[in-house]
Amino acid sequence: MTGIDKSFPGVRALSNARFELLPGEVHALMGENGAGKSTLMKILSGVYSRDAGEVRLNGQAVEISSPRQAQDLGLSIIHQELALMRDLTAAQNIFIGREPRRFGILDEAQLNRDAAAIFASMNLKLEPTVKVETLTIAKQQMVEIAKALSYRSRVLVMDEPTAALNDAEIAELFAIINRLKAEGVGVVYISHKMDEIKRISDRVTIMRDGEYVGTVPAADTPIEAIISMMVGRTLSNDALAIPNTADAPVALEVRNLNRGREIRDVSFSVRAGEILGFAGLMGAGRTEVARAIFGADRKDSGEIWVHGKRVGISTPRDAVEKGIGYLSEDRKLFGLATGMDVRNNIALASIDRFTGPAGVLNEGGMQSAAKKFITQLAIKTPSDTQEARLLSGGNQQKVVIAKWLLRDCDILIFDEPTRGIDVGAKSE
Repeated sequence: MTGIDKSFPGVRALSNARFELLPGEVHALMGENGAGKSTLMKILSGVYSRDAGEVRLNGQAVEISSPRQAQDLGLSIIHQELALMRDLTAAQNIFIGREPRRFGILDEAQLNRDAAAIFASMNLKLEPTVKVETLTIAKQQMVEIAKALSYRSRVLVMDEPTAALNDAEIAELFAIINRLKAEGVGVVYISHKMDEIKRISDRVTIMRDGEYVGTVPAADTPIEAIISMMVGRTLSNDALAIPNTADAPVALEVRNLNRGREIRDVSFSVRAGEILGFAGLMGAGRTEVARAIFGADRKDSGEIWVHGKRVGISTPRDAVEKGIGYLSEDRKLFGLATGMDVRNNIALASIDRFTGPAGVLNEGGMQSAAKKFITQLAIKTPSDTQEARLLSGGNQQKVVIAKWLLRDCDILIFDEPTRGIDVGAKSE
């Protein structure tokens, strides 16, 4: 890909961008949120058309006008938000729209045999007839990879593939990537996780503000140098000062919280000004505890105390009224109204504060608040009226954080807050 330009209304997404992938190479594509990585790959996969530039595949110039055409050319992309049909089987998802037929009738046995053959080539123990909704996120990703291989893809783009995986699942994914690499498949690997980039990648290409910055060997380039190329500055490694909260009043206390088999007798307290970290493997109950406290899921028993008073929380509205905010690990499902603009999303949890006696919204106040947080959090958006769905994943996350900062909650529960966030934004 050379000389790639792409503009959207009010924003230039790519300017003279370029990228090269060799057969049997894992090539990482890095940059801050909004750097243009996803836009460049969506051009490669036929989702967007380019305004200028050239795409060559095996030395031949190609025009890619749709995702189906990209797949027919052997180019497949696995998005961070997986695109599987949960109520279908693994085999049905792999060959949807291309099912083997005999005398015009679906040949279910052949369908399952074809899927089993792909799983075997991946050294993956997975039943073709299993429903996707019963699989872990890691196994669902394996089904997506199998689907790509069913198109005989020679180029595979993986966007934040380990965002929801534990260490064992990441090791399994890397084993499959290395097998694909040995078979000559080129893999574009998009991630913000530096340790993974060093482990799995051969080369790293860095983008910034829609432009190509450089390509470096992964093994020989220090992480600090890659970060500096990404953000255009040197990030401080100084540890942040942690305030002494030993004598601070308790802001939140949870006593003997229970919910089915997911949460069993959980108790803890958090003092004002304190950050309490919750650690555990996938499925250990971290998210379930957060959702139960926030009223998103009903608890079976237990007590919640806020500033020394026992409170009843049965709904998220109850929690917000008690000064509790919750940033979900799944921002698109629980954090954002993707069809609304940035301004309304930021004001969403505080809409009562912008509503007059006659029910009329104070648009000026909402605009002023939105612009304040766009500046403070460095949200990359053409304006506060840009639809949230058009922002990069990291900037969407910043919008959700801005929503709760505007609400000025006393207690904030952040579940995987840096998922999909670049190193510069994490530091900020």
